Amino acid sequence: MDRNVIVDGVRIAYRCRGGDGLPLVLLHGTPSHSAIWRHVIPELEAGGHSVLAYDLLGFGASERPVDRDTSVTAQARLLGELLTTLGIGRCVLVAHDIGGAIGQIFATARPDRVDGLVLVDPVSYDSWPSRTWQHIIRDHLDDYAAMPPRDFEEMLTRQLRMTVTGEMADEVLETYLAPHRGPVGRVSFFEHQVRHYDSAPTERVAPLLGELPMPVRILWGEDDRWQPVAYGERLASDIPHAELVTVPGAGHFLMEDRPHRVAEEILRFASRPS
Repeated sequence: MDRNVIVDGVRIAYRCRGGDGLPLVLLHGTPSHSAIWRHVIPELEAGGHSVLAYDLLGFGASERPVDRDTSVTAQARLLGELLTTLGIGRCVLVAHDIGGAIGQIFATARPDRVDGLVLVDPVSYDSWPSRTWQHIIRDHLDDYAAMPPRDFEEMLTRQLRMTVTGEMADEVLETYLAPHRGPVGRVSFFEHQVRHYDSAPTERVAPLLGELPMPVRILWGEDDRWQPVAYGERLASDIPHAELVTVPGAGHFLMEDRPHRVAEEILRFASRPS
């Protein structure tokens, strides 16, 4: 992220550049930040599109306020204000993991601003938190401050290693661990991320998915250990103009396992006839 903007009184770190093509807005998930798109963005920009990627409030290089709601519902409202602030009208939303929940909420509330929606291994319905995160919430959410830093990093490392099909390289692991280091990082992780691992927002929006007027492409890693592909099949069935594309040899962090395929699918979707 190389820029910052104040939106509704909070600082959002973002990156926005590229060509004159339809704007692509990339939403990351958890436990990650916008760096998850680092291998995808260059191909999207080379395809002639302007690309906005930003760190959600409470994530990455964005502000981590102690007194703000950072649930997916609040993040969807902030997305609308960010787009307005940056002068982006209609766009294609590309949304991963809990970013997929934000995308579903925003697209159903403001379909006039979404030309197309790409959901990448999103949370949906009652799919989250996954079983491993349920155990972490049960065992650590109320006493994370007492958790030794080494135990915290080992716990997060185990979770991150589950997101790819092979071995996560040390430098990639460091990319995801870095924002969570230190007391502020640990507090922010539990308060801004884990505390909001709650399926209520996606269950509320589920009945509205059948009203989405825009085309939707759903990308899913066949080896995703957090979000079973059965949820992708359900989304494709419930959304009128949706297509499910499964990607073999890929896990939950599809952009790490198969970045070129992700970029290819987004570009093909964004260049479809109107």
